[in-house]
Amino acid sequence: MTRQNTHQTEANKPKNPKRDPVASGERDAAFNRSAGHNYFLEDRMEAGLVLSGSEVKSVRGGRANLKDAYALVKDGELWLLNAHIGAYENAGYAGHTPLRTRKLLVHKDELGKLMGKIQQKGLTLIPTRLYFKNGRVKCELAVAKGKQLWDKRETERRRTAESEARTAIRNRKARE
Repeated sequence: MTRQNTHQTEANKPKNPKRDPVASGERDAAFNRSAGHNYFLEDRMEAGLVLSGSEVKSVRGGRANLKDAYALVKDGELWLLNAHIGAYENAGYAGHTPLRTRKLLVHKDELGKLMGKIQQKGLTLIPTRLYFKNGRVKCELAVAKGKQLWDKRETERRRTAESEARTAIRNRKARE
């Protein structure tokens, strides 16, 4: 007696890439909004981040904050300071310290270029975002120069003027 299949199964059914937009790299895990307001951002580069398992899960869950963070070159290595990664609830005894200093991974020639740039007066390294790339947490760093108060006001004036111009053009086209 032969057995009949009552259902069909699809071979090699593709997984849903939209399941976790942060893990698939479609959305930033953390973004530093105040960086663009407080600094002129010049050159950007990507760096790897040395994290523990509970830190990766916290970043994936959106518990990272880069507001007061900055990067520093010390003893020929690049370090990320003041980046807050909140505690992971299910970590148990193997949790992590939220504000610990974390190592950034860059190639030696990139580090040499960065050291040359940040030794200029008034330049610093600011992390602008954390994101996932091929399942690993990456940090985007920008060489930044601090803005004065009048620079911030000028940027705000320019932004509102551009917004008003776009609105006027849109209203003009709507009337025609």
